[in-house]
Amino acid sequence: MAVIVKVPEKNLWSEICKDFDSRRPPFRDDDEQSVRTEYVDFDPSKHNPVFYGKMHEKVLADADPVLDIDPATSHPACAGFAFTEKPPASPPPPPPDAPNKDKCSPREYLEHYIFPWLLPAIEDMLRQAKKEKCLERKRTKFNALDYLTETLYKKNPLHKDRENVTLEKIPFVKEWLKDHPRPPLPLSLIWTEDEATQIIQNYWRGFLVRKDPEVQELRQWQREWREETGGIQDKVSQFWDKKMPGWDTPTPNASEDQLNKEEGNAPITVKSPSQQT
Repeated sequence: MAVIVKVPEKNLWSEICKDFDSRRPPFRDDDEQSVRTEYVDFDPSKHNPVFYGKMHEKVLADADPVLDIDPATSHPACAGFAFTEKPPASPPPPPPDAPNKDKCSPREYLEHYIFPWLLPAIEDMLRQAKKEKCLERKRTKFNALDYLTETLYKKNPLHKDRENVTLEKIPFVKEWLKDHPRPPLPLSLIWTEDEATQIIQNYWRGFLVRKDPEVQELRQWQREWREETGGIQDKVSQFWDKKMPGWDTPTPNASEDQLNKEEGNAPITVKSPSQQT
């Protein structure tokens, strides 16, 4: 039977560490494992371009395969691997024949006669809508139905002369617009950002120029001058109407015209009194 002869003295540092450990929050095992570093053997087949495009398999050998590798004829990463070329890809199976239009079901009609033309047109429409920034603005000039109508009309396989046809030149669109005319688009939708910026800047610069006191004085003088001299032509016309009524309307004689044509002379022209003087 063991008998304790002497009790060991308490160590102050051990007591402090024990008290500190009791106050720490519990840690999970995965946190401790995440600190550990795992060493994995390097696999050249996953990190070397020599293996690209070829089928390879690692071959087990008793001896070290690196000893039989000649760097002049082969890459050292190929040690211990067997290579072969990939077989050519088999061609896809031919599509099934289209069913009869008059006897097929609605689903088959859509899959074989509608969707092969409609879905690519919708993809083109979405790309164009992205270019027109339809997803960024509330109002745009882009009309998705008009774009689909024009695209499907151009890409009709039965007609190959419609590449340059616009929406307004399509016959059934013309008939529709005759009975249902569209209001004109506002300039805010027709102009591009660069055009709108240039026009606004031009108007603003013109306003700044017209705001100048010297320019305003010049415009006021031009306005008064036009009011004073603007009716001079009317006054001259009224004067000659009183002196010589009908001076500006020539009345040639039929016999004289016929005589001039026979003789080959120049026709008679009536000039205003001011030109004659």
